[in-house]
Amino acid sequence: MWDISVGGSAIQGDSSQTAAEREVLEELGIKLDLQGVRPHFTINFDRGFDDIYLVEKDISLCQLKLQYEEVQNATWASKEEILSMIDQGEFIPYYASLIHLLFDCRKSYGCHEEVK
Repeated sequence: MWDISVGGSAIQGDSSQTAAEREVLEELGIKLDLQGVRPHFTINFDRGFDDIYLVEKDISLCQLKLQYEEVQNATWASKEEILSMIDQGEFIPYYASLIHLLFDCRKSYGCHEEVK
């Protein structure tokens, strides 16, 4: 199934940023520097939590070096395309509201729109 980019877990001694940097490098071949960067969101669940970093970089899909054991393909998709793939059972079944929130907050931190 399609998913929202990279996922993984921290190992002993990792910070959230170090774990995210490692997973992005392993799965996509992209080197990031997240030191001093806070997650946009932390989502808690029964056995742990997910720190969500929203990172935008100008990268061509042909530049990716996919770790085939975890990532068989990559594509860019709009919010509407992702919601459609969820409805068709092709994408991890996230709440539609989460997908909207991720797209709405990708250029800033916080829970409200910036005043223009």
